[in-house]
Amino acid sequence: MSDIQIGKRIRELRELQNDTRESLAEKIGISAKFLYEIETGKKGFSIDILRRISEALAVSCDYIIFGEEKYREDEKTICALKKLEEIHIRQIQDLTKVLHEILDIAEV
Repeated sequence: MSDIQIGKRIRELRELQNDTRESLAEKIGISAKFLYEIETGKKGFSIDILRRISEALAVSCDYIIFGEEKYREDEKTICALKKLEEIHIRQIQDLTKVLHEILDIAEV
């Protein structure tokens, strides 16, 4: 678990999601320069920054630190939803409402 390996995982996840360094840095509230230093293993970071990176990339802190594939299903869903267009998100919301109505009827 070296800073270089952790930084490499962060960079790979960012690139996999087609996110720029500047964009990710803005999402987590740090400078692009600091994110570059994290990604290259030149600087460490706090638990709070780890949490923000984890949330922005929709992966577990465990994966960032240890490289273990411990994706939870909700993390996969969040990651996929981030890539959808607004119209598709509204369609999913509508479908979810219908499913809830069906489940409410089934409980009666």
